[in-house]
Amino acid sequence: MGDSQVTIKLASDEALVLSHWLEKLQMPDLRRVVDDPAVWAPIHRIAGTLDKTLPELFASDYDERLEAVRQRLRPED
Repeated sequence: MGDSQVTIKLASDEALVLSHWLEKLQMPDLRRVVDDPAVWAPIHRIAGTLDKTLPELFASDYDERLEAVRQRLRPED
């Protein structure tokens, strides 16, 4: 089972907000939030994969794009 892989599909909006959240999660101190070191490698792998596949992360209007995505993904009251 060690060689098996899992594929997760996300819409680009979902990927962008997840990438932002993972970056925030890793910045302060991942050890404080995630107490199991076995989880750190998958978190870094997911974050790295998102970083490589999302050109929006490097756009000059990133903040505006991120906010627009957040608005689209938030459930309506």
